[in-house]
Amino acid sequence: MTSPDHQEPDEATVRALGKLSEALETIERARGSLYSWHQLTGKADFELGDAVDLLARAGHQDLADELSRELVGRNVLPGRWSFQAVEEYDDSYYEPIRDFEKRARSGLADGRRHLFEARLKEQRRTHGHPHHTAGPDGNR
Repeated sequence: MTSPDHQEPDEATVRALGKLSEALETIERARGSLYSWHQLTGKADFELGDAVDLLARAGHQDLADELSRELVGRNVLPGRWSFQAVEEYDDSYYEPIRDFEKRARSGLADGRRHLFEARLKEQRRTHGHPHHTAGPDGNR
């Protein structure tokens, strides 16, 4: 909620905060993709382990041994498994951007989120229409 002595941010500030929010949302999506990569990579490693067992049972011990030695449990990046890459992304990229966005909102908009979208909603909704209320409490 806005404090009584706080002025609404000007249009340029709202647009800047909106773009910052949009960037954070894109980063959230990228982070989700990174977690998918991490989980799929881990699943593939277990599937490689299954392939080792099946190759050995089929009489291809040399291939099974090579697969086990060279690829099962292999680093996906130098010195790192996927979870370590995810942790580094979170610590060195995601968290600093998330913290900056929160700090900017706190300093420029009393911490309110999605001001740009809120203004768009107010411009685009049909006042008085039951499915176009300002908020969930039914305010028109």
